[in-house]
Amino acid sequence: MKTRLIEAHDLTKVYRMGKTEVHALRGVSLSVEQGEMIAIMGASGSGKSTLMNILGCLDRPTSGAYALDGTQVERLNKNQLADIRNRKIGFVFQTYNLLPRTSALENVEIPLLYDRSGRHLETLALATAALARVGLSERARHEPGELSGGEQQRVAIARALVTQPALVLADEPTGNLDTRRSIEVMALFQELNAEGVTMFLVTHEHDIAHYARRIVTLRDGKIIHDEAVKERRRAVEDLRQWNGTPQPAGTR
Repeated sequence: MKTRLIEAHDLTKVYRMGKTEVHALRGVSLSVEQGEMIAIMGASGSGKSTLMNILGCLDRPTSGAYALDGTQVERLNKNQLADIRNRKIGFVFQTYNLLPRTSALENVEIPLLYDRSGRHLETLALATAALARVGLSERARHEPGELSGGEQQRVAIARALVTQPALVLADEPTGNLDTRRSIEVMALFQELNAEGVTMFLVTHEHDIAHYARRIVTLRDGKIIHDEAVKERRRAVEDLRQWNGTPQPAGTR
């Protein structure tokens, strides 16, 4: 029996700009079981980034309830939010957010150094294992400037995984990558998801969204579609076809 990882009820988020109120979320309810892979889609201003910030414990809802792995998040103070982010959530960003002039291994190790719980004592060994998990053992001593975009994103994924989080949130993870590198990243995401990692990814690309198991679409701060992907793309198969087919000049 699967465990309910996320339970969000009637989330609203109102930003006040002077006398103006901006309603970013308008009563969003969402349930997610452990091991799901979900794509969040929507036009600019639809509320997807706001929803991700709340799910990622980077922000609190104006109203509504949000439980992450049994913890009621909306009741937590700033220090408690920081703690649950470090223990429960891994983040992958479009721009990688790696420290320059710092090795891949040291970048991956960073979340462990901020963990005040004492759970992770062998930080170097854990970071080394996380890099191996994304296939970058041989690049551990290389700095970001010495890595390709796809390799930098893999370092960012390893950093997200190193604390063994309950949830990985990826914000436009393929936005800065060409087609082949995007498929490679999605192949890694699908592999990790098959191992039981629960994943959310924000994307504006329909082909990327169809690598997920479920697509949630927002418009004007509300969920307008929430449905399973009927014909899920397999990144490994797409990569095999891509590698075996000559690509026209200029293909991204």
